[in-house]
Amino acid sequence: MKYSQRIGIVAAVAIMAVCYLPWSYIAGPNISISGFHTEGTSFGRPGLMNTALCVLMLIFFSVPAIWAKRTNVFIAAVNLAWSFRNYLMVTACMMGVCPEKKIGLYLLLFFSVVAQVMALLPKMPVTKQDRPGNV
Repeated sequence: MKYSQRIGIVAAVAIMAVCYLPWSYIAGPNISISGFHTEGTSFGRPGLMNTALCVLMLIFFSVPAIWAKRTNVFIAAVNLAWSFRNYLMVTACMMGVCPEKKIGLYLLLFFSVVAQVMALLPKMPVTKQDRPGNV
């Protein structure tokens, strides 16, 4: 795909921005949860791992080497798994109180899937040296 690296970079930056949006709202104690602001819960900072992985993805999307593209597939998969884990953790009902899902959580999953697809479709020119059977 011609623009896969640029779209991947935009998706990684969007994931980092989405970590600041509200992910869910717990009505009982009046708590709004985002990737970095989870006061009143025991969630920690779930957006910190997404941000660290997106920084790595930005670097590997920018490097025009085959090893970087292969590593980026793995990092994007870990980021997608962590985003799915955040979705399950933040939206789980605890002690009879179910949080209200906000748009940030859906955007996190969407941009993580986009980053994974773009990592799977890198634009790399194939030279004669890269073809199998050429030693």
